[in-house]
Amino acid sequence: MQSPFEAYVIFELIEDITKLTLIVACLYFVLGAYVRHNQPAWTEPLEKRRLTTLLVLVLAASAIKLSEDVLGGESGPIDRTILLFIHNHVPDTLNGLLEAVAFTGSSRVIFLLATVTTIALLWAKRRFEALLVAASVISSVLVIYVVKTIVGRVRPALWDTEWYWGSSFPSGHTLAVAAFATAAVLCVSRIRPATHNLALSIAVLWISLVAFSRLALGVHWPTDVLVAACIGAFLPLAMSVVLELRNT
Repeated sequence: MQSPFEAYVIFELIEDITKLTLIVACLYFVLGAYVRHNQPAWTEPLEKRRLTTLLVLVLAASAIKLSEDVLGGESGPIDRTILLFIHNHVPDTLNGLLEAVAFTGSSRVIFLLATVTTIALLWAKRRFEALLVAASVISSVLVIYVVKTIVGRVRPALWDTEWYWGSSFPSGHTLAVAAFATAAVLCVSRIRPATHNLALSIAVLWISLVAFSRLALGVHWPTDVLVAACIGAFLPLAMSVVLELRNT
């Protein structure tokens, strides 16, 4: 039998999904109407990128809704419950592995990967892809710094953890990895379409592992990593759509 809290969580989840679906549908309709009346040259490119455009809207709406819950203090009980559940089911012996996974999302690793990737793409005369990778990572760093400074959310203190700079919201590791990995998938899809599914699977696995490591180590709330993943994926996807429309 479900507890009152579980029933409340399920009801809230259904309500949020319904709201997000309606918001995304309305935004997509408004965007389509604007393009048809003011930018008819964009109609065909957007039709070809329909799924990407919808995904961009879903990510944006989800990030905004989750951020509202965080700022309004509504996510606290659920965040705490999920984090304690993870802590109670992940043995401390895995901390070393989790820290190694989290390190792959550190600024040093991401900047190194982004720099090498951008240089390689420029060398191969893939300027669009090079710009996408560089702009995605740079914008992700700016978003992390600005949002952390503005929100100032206190990090979890449910058990002893390593100290990290800045506020808890959003997860900088998760956001940076999501931005770089999504940009990389978009680049691979343009250069070698046949390897799209493999690149996407690797990207999703990497983002998920880094996000989980931040929770298991107790340095972020679940909503921190969820919003970070949404924003991180949103940035390169939105940029790719805008850059392609500008080239039409």
